[in-house]
Formats: sequence, C-alpha cells, structure tokens
Amino acid sequence: MHISSAQQKAAYTPKIEPCDCAFKADSSLKTRCSYLIVPENRSKPKGKTIKLPFIYVESNNPNKHKDPVLYTAGGPGGSSLRGVRFIHNRAFVKDRDYIAFEQRGTTFAQPCLSCDGMGEAKKQAYRKNLPLDSMILEETKRCRKSLADAGNDLSAYNTIENAADIEDLRRALHIDSINLVGISYSGGLMMTVMRNFPQHIRSVTLDSALPGFVNYEEDALFSINESFNRIFSNCDRDSTNKELYGNLKQRFQQYFTAIGDKVFTLRYLEKGTTDSITIKYRRSELLDFLVDKLQSNAALKDVPYFINQLIAGNQKAYMTSYFDNDIFSAGKSNTTGMRFSMYCSEQINYANQKLIDQQNEIFPYLAGYRFNNVDHPICNCWNVRSIESTAKAPVYSNIPVLLSSGDTDPYCRPFYNDLIHHYMPNSQRLLFTDKTHGPLLNTKVGDELLATFLNNPAKKVSVDGKMVTTY
Repeated sequence: MHISSAQQKAAYTPKIEPCDCAFKADSSLKTRCSYLIVPENRSKPKGKTIKLPFIYVESNNPNKHKDPVLYTAGGPGGSSLRGVRFIHNRAFVKDRDYIAFEQRGTTFAQPCLSCDGMGEAKKQAYRKNLPLDSMILEETKRCRKSLADAGNDLSAYNTIENAADIEDLRRALHIDSINLVGISYSGGLMMTVMRNFPQHIRSVTLDSALPGFVNYEEDALFSINESFNRIFSNCDRDSTNKELYGNLKQRFQQYFTAIGDKVFTLRYLEKGTTDSITIKYRRSELLDFLVDKLQSNAALKDVPYFINQLIAGNQKAYMTSYFDNDIFSAGKSNTTGMRFSMYCSEQINYANQKLIDQQNEIFPYLAGYRFNNVDHPICNCWNVRSIESTAKAPVYSNIPVLLSSGDTDPYCRPFYNDLIHHYMPNSQRLLFTDKTHGPLLNTKVGDELLATFLNNPAKKVSVDGKMVTTY
C-alpha cells in the first residue's frame, strides 16, 4: 500500500540516532554517522522498527549550496557506504554535502538480510558435482526460515518502503531541497521516490538505471546479445588482424550453439586445500566468465581475445580464474536475502516465464545461461507479496533528470534510458562510448559531467561527441 508523506507524519516520527562510522571520508571533510530509525512495515507503524545507517559528509566550502546529494547503491542488495572513502575526489563535493544511505536489509543495516550459507552451497555443488539449482533452492529454504523465525517481515523489504525511507531521512534531516543519485536498481528506486515524494527533489541522476516498470527477466538475453554485438562491431572497427578476429561474431555464435549442454571438466585446486578435484562446467559458466568481463571497463578490450581462446579450447586458465574469483572467493557485496525480497516482489512475480524461455530459442548460443541469481523457483520458495501494481507503472515527471548509460552494458541497455526519457521531458541522455555499466559514476569525465549537471540541472550538458554523446 502506498503511504503518502502526510500519512507518514501522522502515523509515526522517524528518528535519528548517532552511531559509529563504518567508513569515513578524507580527513579534509567532516564526517558524521547515524541511524535512521523507521517502521519495518509502515502499515504497522507501531510495530517493529529497523535501523538504516547513513553517512553525512560536509563540503568544506563556506559558500556551499544547501541542496545535498543523496546516493544509494544498486543490486538490489549492494551496500552504499564504502564509496565515502573516496568522496573527496568527487567534483560536486566542492559545492555540496553528500549523503550515503544504506538501504533496508543491506550490509550495515539492522537487520541485515544475509543468507550466509548460499556461497557454501554453491561451492559444495561444484566440489561434489551436485545439481547447482537444487543446492541453491535448499539453501534458499533454510535461509528464508531462519530470517522469518528471527521476526523479519520479508515482504516489507521492497522499493516502496525503500523510497519512503529516503523521504523519512530527508524529513528527519530537515532538508528542503535534495539531489538524488541512483545506479542500476537504485535508479528505479529513485524514480519511485520521484513518483511518491516529488515535492522537495531538485534533480535526479540515473546511471545505468533499471526502471521498475520493465520486466528485466523477459529481455535479459536481448541485452546481453546486444552487448556482445557491440564488442563484435568494435572489433571489426579496430582490429587489423582479420585472420585472428575476422568473423568473430559468426564463430562465437556457431561455437556456443554447437556445444549445447556439453560437459567440460577442470582439474581444480581450491585455495587453502592440498588435493585437486575435478569440476564439471557447461556453457553457462563459460558465458558467465565472458559476461563478467563485459562488466569491466578495463577488460572490455580483451573480450575478443578471451572468446578466441575459449573457442580454441584453451579454457583451463580462464575457468580456473572464474572459479577462484566468482565461486570459491569470499562472500559477495550483495545481501542475498534482501535481494530475493526486492527482486521477487517486483520483478519475478511480474515476469512471464514463457517469454523468458522464448529467449533461449531466439539466442541458442546463449540458451540456459544463468543471467541472474533469482528466478521463479527461488521466488516460489521465498514467498513474498508482490509489490502493488502502481509501482510497475511508468513514472511521469518534469523534474530535471540526467540519464547515462554505456554502449556495451550487458544489463541496463541505453534502450532503458530511451523508455525513461519518453515519460520525463526534462531529462537528457548521455551515451558513453566503449563503456559498460555505471559509466557516469565510474569515470573521470562522468564525474565532471555530474558536477556540471548539478550546478544547473535545467541546462543541457556539453559533451565532446566522441567519448560521450548526448541526444
């Protein structure tokens, strides 16, 4: 149920409680840290409360503007706080304060909806060659029971509540005008804030946003295919070695179609052990290795080389690296339980399984790829309420918005920004050449453009037309 700002004020009062800082900004900037204390479920305002940490970094400019920048991370499930350590490098901090806000259920929040056994379940599946999906489902059931038995209302961890948390923080800090910055999932979150609490928003920046009104699962392979096609196009444009890299797109598609469900084996020595084991892997793991590289600006240029190596059968070094870093490494930054609640209630519960499956027919070379760690079987087990249908509608707004995307992003394609722009006439779109996910917040030129936009959101930003284009 959507709760208005007026209803929130009448039902409860958000509280601020000082706490230790998980991270601090450079010593040249003053840092203070606190919890925002709000109801877990706003339909039960007198019920259980949760604590959401935030870090407030003050610009040391005596003439700074009074409209701070609030950032929260993507995922869903990513922590928002670590970047505070480098905030002194951000151009906009010369003129504005910065707030890093930890979403409900994530790493430093209380409670944190962590499924600590999920990583071990995956490791065991590969160590003993057990069915990966079954192992993950069993751990999902165990985790859900554990979190529910601890008194957590798993259906209360959704974007509508997240958006209300941000509005409560603004109210508690007595901020009259604010600039919102979101990336990936939190791009859709910021759009929900725009819909539900637009009155005090000065500007919004959405970097590689996943809009809540799309069903990501239904076009995920289309996005990944477009990302690979951009790589192939760049390879044709830049490569002088036509013998090695000619017809790479055709050879990639032929090879990955032909291997079907073929089982490969790898003699693997897990770090900290003395005995090697035989690991079995298939097309999905090979694709996962490549898609990992599509997420890295530094690795994009090497993707054609990696594809050639995999096709040639030189897989050992690359798959060893994959299992070292993606399967047998320490825990990930995303908080799995929170991710399941968010993703199930807002994406999977609305996604059409027939359309998801049909992508495998259209792209046989990508068929069966596990492009997400959340799916219908997991959500059937997690069993949270679907978010209200209004949250799946487009957001109409005249608020100035800066939209950015990388032309090689395998997840949130520029197409999403076109959809958002259609409903936001005061938005402007930036397309970063040869960049992947989150280019605005992860490049120097992007940082400069963000500062320029914040100084005058109504003005069209100027770009070079090569590294970045605007349209």
